[in-house]
Amino acid sequence: MLIHTNKTLKASKCFDIRFSEVDSMRVVWHGSYPLYFEDAREEFGRQYKLEYLRIAEFGYFAPLVDLRFQYHKPLVYGMHPRIDIIYRLTEAAKILFDYEIYDNDTGELMATGRSVQVFMDKDYQLVWTNPDFYEEWKRMWKLID
Repeated sequence: MLIHTNKTLKASKCFDIRFSEVDSMRVVWHGSYPLYFEDAREEFGRQYKLEYLRIAEFGYFAPLVDLRFQYHKPLVYGMHPRIDIIYRLTEAAKILFDYEIYDNDTGELMATGRSVQVFMDKDYQLVWTNPDFYEEWKRMWKLID
């Protein structure tokens, strides 16, 4: 699903809660949430042509520098939730995403999160301005003029 409105882009991905992701109470272990967010970023990259390998082809890395999540309700074994990832436009040389995880059966919001990625060059130096390819990417999706 591709949606781009009001200077944002959004992608969604449904997934299953696997037994290896839960604790003895059948509740998703907190360490699984970053993996769900990573899966969402990969899906976003695939849909919107912003894959990690594509970024690397332009000579950059995009490491995470901030990752947050909030639990609203527990995800439990056997659920089939959906994660929505929303790109947030910023002028800074960063990639910002918000995340929302929903119970696909009830529509209830289960968790939210946010991530911040910055750009580093191949020498592992922080890049303070938007790389040219990233500015072009924003123009391609009509996020900027």
